[in-house]
Amino acid sequence: MNWLNSEAFVLFGQHIIWSDMVGNVLGLIALALGWRRSLWTWPVQFLSGLVLFAAFYGHLTGSAGKQVVVMAVALYGWWQWNRGKGRAADGRISVRFATWRERGAMIAAAAAGTVAVALLFTAYPTLSWDPWPDAYIFVGTIVAMYAQARGMVEFWCAWLLVDLVGVPLNFANGYAFSGFVYVIYGALVLWGMRDWWLRSRKDARPVLEGAPA
Repeated sequence: MNWLNSEAFVLFGQHIIWSDMVGNVLGLIALALGWRRSLWTWPVQFLSGLVLFAAFYGHLTGSAGKQVVVMAVALYGWWQWNRGKGRAADGRISVRFATWRERGAMIAAAAAGTVAVALLFTAYPTLSWDPWPDAYIFVGTIVAMYAQARGMVEFWCAWLLVDLVGVPLNFANGYAFSGFVYVIYGALVLWGMRDWWLRSRKDARPVLEGAPA
């Protein structure tokens, strides 16, 4: 798997490595599929995590470990969407706004998780190249994926908050391709948020028995 860490091309003076490009392109595809509420979003997210795990395993154990968590959440999302498939009128997963209790729980989990992971990264410097922002992005990604698995519109808000840190951080640390992908993420997030927002209102309407879908 050494080719994953080799240079693919140079973009605006930045050296783009294969793992950075392939993993992030797959992540972008997964986000687009999530917007369309396609079940395939989860296998693609799993594959993205697998590619990055293969790239990091053996020399960046912390980064590889984070991808294991991402893959586990992707499996949970696949299971969750399979259970809820068909609840919407179009036969796909239905979406909704989280309750205030769910929002509070996710915010508390994100805050506590970020502090805990950042302290872990600080105690073991080999696990991360920038403990606090890295912890924020990692925990924010997990929270976003969980909200997506539950069909919550807030999933997009979580991704937007991750983007606000992820874009400048990736450019600052030389991961130009990741930075560009995060910019595209931002555009998809805004479109996806609007689509799910409107969809949540449709899915909330009761369907009369015998009425066409």
